[in-house]
Amino acid sequence: MSAQPPPGVPAADDAVADRIDVAVVRRLVAEQFPRWADLPVRPVEVDGWDNRTFHLGEEMSVRLPSGAGYALQVAKEQRWLPVLGPQLPVEVPTPLGHGRPGAGYPYPWSVYRWIDGRTAHAERIDDLTRFATDLAAFLRALRGVDATDGPAAGPHSAWRGGPLSIYDAETRAAIGTHRDRVPVDVVTGIWQAALDATWTGPAVWFHGDVADGNLLVRDGRLAAVIDFGCSGVGDPACDTVIAWTLLHGPSRAAFRTALGLDDAAWARGRGWVLWKALIILDNGDPAKAEWAGRVLGELLAEHSVAR
Repeated sequence: MSAQPPPGVPAADDAVADRIDVAVVRRLVAEQFPRWADLPVRPVEVDGWDNRTFHLGEEMSVRLPSGAGYALQVAKEQRWLPVLGPQLPVEVPTPLGHGRPGAGYPYPWSVYRWIDGRTAHAERIDDLTRFATDLAAFLRALRGVDATDGPAAGPHSAWRGGPLSIYDAETRAAIGTHRDRVPVDVVTGIWQAALDATWTGPAVWFHGDVADGNLLVRDGRLAAVIDFGCSGVGDPACDTVIAWTLLHGPSRAAFRTALGLDDAAWARGRGWVLWKALIILDNGDPAKAEWAGRVLGELLAEHSVAR
C-alpha cells in the first residue's frame, strides 16, 4: 500500500499511468523482446499504485512504474533481486528482462517470472501464528544477507529504512487534521516515542513494504514475498508494520518474538504504521479509510494495554 512521498519524490504521473494499457505493453515487448512478442498480454487481477502489472503469457509478468519516483526502483530490483533471492526461504521475483523507455512510455520497466499465489488476506491463511513466524523467518534471513554496497535509504525507498523525522511535519499536521477522530495526546505520544527511539544498529537489508498485498499464500501458507521497490539497506523497523495491519493477539506476539528486534525498533515500527494510517485516513477512498481506522484502533488498543 503506497502513500504520498515526502517532498522531492514524485507521486504517480496520472498522465503516464492512464496511458499504460495492454496495447502499450504489447508494443514495448515487441520492440525490445521480440522473442516474446507472440505471447498474450492481459492485466493482473489485483494491481498496484506504484506500478502497473500485466501477465505476459502464463509464466511471466510485465511491471511498469507509474511515475518517475517509482522508476528509480527498477534498476535496484534488477541488480539486487538475483542476489537476494537465493538466500531467502520463500520465493521472490526473478527479473527476466530490463526494459527501456519506448512506445510512448517514458520509464525503464521489468519483465519477471510469474509467481503463483493469492494476496495474504486473513481468510486465506490457515494458521495466522504460523504465518507470522514464517514471515519473521523470511525477514530475519533478509537482514542476514550481506549489506555491503546495498542501496541506502532514500527517494528510491520512499525513505523507508531511514529516520522517521522526514515524515515529522506531515504526521503532526495529520494529527491536527484528525483531532476530532483521534486522541491527540496519545497519538502524539506514540509518534514522539518513535522519534526518540533512535536507531543505532548496523545497516541491514529491509523490504520496506511488508503489506498483505505483497505477501502471497498458497495452500494457506506464506509462499512468496513480492514488490521490493521500497527495499534497501538501513533500519529494519519499517518491516514491523505488518504486526498491526494484519497480525493481532498471539500472531503479533509470535511475530515479535521470532523477528528478534529490540523495543526501540518496535517503537519506530509503531511510528511507521501511525504515519501511514493517518495520511490514508482522509484520502477519499472509503475502503482505505476503513483500513486506516482499524489500524489506528489496533495501535490505540495496544497502547491502552501497555499502560
